[in-house]
Amino acid sequence: RPEPVSELEVALTASLATPVPDVSFAALKLPQPLLTALERRDIRTPFPIQARTLPDALAGRDLLGRAETGSGKTLAFGLPMLARLSTPGRGSRAAGSPAGLVLVPTRELAGQVTEVLAPLGQPLGVRVLAVYGGASIGRQVAALRRGVDLLVATPGRLLDLVRQGECSLGSVEVTAIDEADHMADLGFLPDVSRILDLTRPDAQRLLFSATLDRGVDRLARAYLTDPVAIAVAPAAAPVATMDHLAFAVRAEDKLAVTTEIAARPARTLLFVRTKHGADRLAKQLARGGVPAAALHGNLAQGARQRALDAFAAGRSRVLVATDVAARGIHVDDVDLVVHFDPPTDHKDYLHRSGRTARAGARGTVLSLLLPEQVREAGRMHQRAGLTVAATAVMPGHAAVVALARSGEPVVAREATAPEAPARATRRPGRGRPSRRRSSTPGRREAKPAA
Repeated sequence: RPEPVSELEVALTASLATPVPDVSFAALKLPQPLLTALERRDIRTPFPIQARTLPDALAGRDLLGRAETGSGKTLAFGLPMLARLSTPGRGSRAAGSPAGLVLVPTRELAGQVTEVLAPLGQPLGVRVLAVYGGASIGRQVAALRRGVDLLVATPGRLLDLVRQGECSLGSVEVTAIDEADHMADLGFLPDVSRILDLTRPDAQRLLFSATLDRGVDRLARAYLTDPVAIAVAPAAAPVATMDHLAFAVRAEDKLAVTTEIAARPARTLLFVRTKHGADRLAKQLARGGVPAAALHGNLAQGARQRALDAFAAGRSRVLVATDVAARGIHVDDVDLVVHFDPPTDHKDYLHRSGRTARAGARGTVLSLLLPEQVREAGRMHQRAGLTVAATAVMPGHAAVVALARSGEPVVAREATAPEAPARATRRPGRGRPSRRRSSTPGRREAKPAA
């Protein structure tokens, strides 16, 4: 029996008919230092989700946003927050008492959001800090005590800091919740509710989620006040710039076919179901002459970050990841995603696949299927709005060779010195920002559309 459609879902669907305004960041009246910082990064034109959400977010409205992965959500909520927190005339920031809060489900995403927002906040005098598990809590406490304007946090570590008396959320006047559906997948929604209860009841709230199921709809109804609902792509919609393939392969040929494809000159991201499976496949690929790194939750934070950094910098072209890690991977120029193990359902298929074809670039998604998995995979593709015919292959098949030769060769960047896990941007003696909002996300041709 189909579930009743909520009012918020109806509003999101209706908003798809609204045309995307043709507007520049300059026309959105962002603070000039923020515009200058965007222009220096060649970010001048908003992505659709940014153009649609910025006017309401800058006006202080609560907002529920839905957009495909890689569509620019980080700037969609980050620019209004930075603009609001940069308002002149604020008093000095009290230790451990941020005015802005971004909640994210994973430590990888916390780091990536901070990497996007901290450089933009610096010329505004807005200090940005990431706090998450797996990193030194002592360093995070020290940074909080020095004063922070915008805190990017995972729920568990943030609640630890609150319980220890090192962080107070009573001054938070604007909160963004990113990837709320993934929060639900990981069981974090009760923690998110506890955190929101600690913020000001009149605070502005910006919630972004690919879906409204698994409790996200209840969260939005409980904590958003008269929200504007904005969607720029239907939930679970495949990206138009993404090509979907399926290879049917015998069990005894699967590793050889995978190794042949993974030896390609461009980045390849492979998804498996288990942590052990990630380690095993990475070792098997290495034995086949294809160096590969594994990324999963059992790795120490330092090891996870090194694997992700090496992949992003091109020093490692192949990454083998579990589903839990899927949402934390935001790397430009990943043009092939391989489902080595089939995903659990069509939503996981789309979340995994969303690591490619980001920010308008083209990408390819390949499902490697045993003969007995072909029929169920076809049903899953259908539920995802796709029609994908499976091609029977073996090592050396023309379709395998074509994929193995695809992609632009990756140019590796040299490793840089590791940064401290918790870091606040320096603040040149600016006062405490007032309750204003003004911000706008910048679209750019190749950079962080997170």
